Amino acid sequence: MILSFALENWMSLRDPVAFSMVASRERQHAERLPVLTKYNTRVLPVAAIYGGNASGKTNFFRALSFAKTLVVKGTQPDGWLAVDGFRLDDTSHDQPTRFAFELLVDETIYEFAFAVNRRVVLEERLVAINRTSERVLYRRTANQIEFAPGLAKDQFLQFAFKGTRDNQLFLTNSVSQKVENFRAVYDWFRDSLELVAPDSRFEPFEQFLDVDHPLYATMNELLPKLDTGITHLGGEDIAFDNLALPDSMKLILQEELREGMTIRLMSDKNDRFVVTRKNGELSAKKLVTYHAKADGTSAKFEMRQESDGSQRVIDLLPAFLELAAPGSKKVFVIDEVDRSLHTLLTRRLLEAYLDSCGATSRAQLLFTTHDVLLMDQHLLRRDEMWVAERKPAGVSTLVSFAEYKDVRYDKDIRKSYLQGRLGGVPRILLDARGIASGDGDLT
Repeated sequence: MILSFALENWMSLRDPVAFSMVASRERQHAERLPVLTKYNTRVLPVAAIYGGNASGKTNFFRALSFAKTLVVKGTQPDGWLAVDGFRLDDTSHDQPTRFAFELLVDETIYEFAFAVNRRVVLEERLVAINRTSERVLYRRTANQIEFAPGLAKDQFLQFAFKGTRDNQLFLTNSVSQKVENFRAVYDWFRDSLELVAPDSRFEPFEQFLDVDHPLYATMNELLPKLDTGITHLGGEDIAFDNLALPDSMKLILQEELREGMTIRLMSDKNDRFVVTRKNGELSAKKLVTYHAKADGTSAKFEMRQESDGSQRVIDLLPAFLELAAPGSKKVFVIDEVDRSLHTLLTRRLLEAYLDSCGATSRAQLLFTTHDVLLMDQHLLRRDEMWVAERKPAGVSTLVSFAEYKDVRYDKDIRKSYLQGRLGGVPRILLDARGIASGDGDLT
C-alpha cells in the first residue's frame, strides 16, 4: 500500500508536493478503512484527484510511472534518465528531481527515496520503519553508500554497489545481483503497483479466451449487468497464415516462439490476438464479443466494432475485480478513470470496490477524474478527495479537501468546487460570443 508519496521538480509540480493516504481523524466511512494494528494507523483505500485540464493530474500519474520504470526496468549503460523538471523558470530544470515513498510491504513500512537528474542518481535511501524507531538500511550519496550496522559487514553488498552505474538505482542493481535484503520493496513496484493510462488496454486478455480461467466466468457474468449489450466474450480460431501481420513479424514468431509459449498481439484496429505454439505448430485466437439476437441466438462482433465505452469497461473491469479479490495487495493508479464511461457506471464500479474494503484489506485505488458527480461524501471521505490546480506561474499544487476548514462532512461540496472556491477548475476566458463570431475577441 502507499502511505505517502512526495515529489519535487517534476514537470509542472515544481515545489514539494506531499500526497498522503493515511486517514485523518474523521469518522465518515471508518468501517472500510484498512487498519495497520502494528502502527496504530488507518489507511485510505481510495483517492480521487480532481482538477481542470493541464492542472497537473496526469503529471502526478507520470511521476509514479517514471518511478516504477526506473525501479523495475532500470537504465541502459550511458543512457539518459527520462527526467522532466519544471521548465517555466530559469533554474528549476537544472535542479534535482526528488521522489519519496512510504510503502506498506508485507506489513512493514519502508521509506524509499531518491533524487535524480537527467544523467545520474544523486541520492538514494531505504529505511525500515518500526512503530517507535527507524532503521536506515542503506543511504547513498553520489558514488558513496553507507549500510546499516547489521549489513555493513556483508562484503557482497559492497561488491554489488561497486557494480551499480551512476545512472542506476542501487535497489534495481542489487536485485539483479541476487541480493535478497531489499527485494521486497523492488517486488512491490514490479508486482503490486499497476498504472492504467487513458488509452491502456487490459494486457492479459488471453484469460478471456480460456473457459477454465476464473476471470472468464466472472467477466461473462458481469458484462451483461453493465448495459454494454455484450452477453459474453469468446475466442475465434484463426489460421496463423491468415493473421493480418507483416510477413517480417510472422517470420519472427515462427523462429522465436517456443513450444508451449503464448504471445499477445494487438492490431492497429484494436483487434486482439494470442498466438501459441503447440505440437510444433502455431495457432491463433482472436478475442470477440457476442450480442443477443431477437431469436435467442448470438451475433459475433469484432472488438473494433464495440463502442469506446464498452472497450473501456472490458479493460477496467479486471482491475476492479482484482482490487476487490480477497487478499489482494494491488495498488491501481488509473488516469481518467471516467474516460468513455457513464458516470453511473463509474460510480457503481467504485461502490463495488469500496464495499469489499475493511480493516484487513490491503488493496488501493488512486484515480484522476473530471466527473464531479463522484464528488459525493456519501461515496468518498474528504481526505480521499484531492484537487490539482495550476497557478498563474504554471506551478501545480495538490491539496486534500480535508485541508479546507469550511468543507463539512454533511456538505454538498460540488457547488463550491464548480464555483471555484476550492480551486482546480479551469480559468476560461473565451465566452460564447467569441466562439460564435470567430473573431477571437475574449472581452
